[in-house]
Amino acid sequence: MATAAKKMSQVTAHMGIAFGLMYVLTGSLAFGGLAALLEPVINVVLLPFHERAWHALRTRHSGRRLALVAAEKVSQTLLHALVAFATLYAATGSFAFGGLAAVLEPIINVIALPFHDRLFDRHVLRTVSMAA
Repeated sequence: MATAAKKMSQVTAHMGIAFGLMYVLTGSLAFGGLAALLEPVINVVLLPFHERAWHALRTRHSGRRLALVAAEKVSQTLLHALVAFATLYAATGSFAFGGLAAVLEPIINVIALPFHDRLFDRHVLRTVSMAA
């Protein structure tokens, strides 16, 4: 149950970031809403496949763990950038807006989501310790 709640919370955080960024970029509630619905959901669906592939690489090449972790973060950022670009380009037809979203959205997510996950995990630990 905690895993499902965490995923829902991650989706909500993604949606908030996507909406806020796209609204700031376009000034449109419609484009912000479209981005909030499509972009985070696509990322959350794709991310487990991405993580599984990188886990397999780290397992096969355990001697290069640090380099692989760094490469994974770059790859994760590129995945976010591609999804952000495609989403805003599809909505607006603008390479400029797509490119700006591709730069800003993954940076915001890569910075913000680890904080989200830590806060969520602390909340779960507090809830479990209170129930015990």
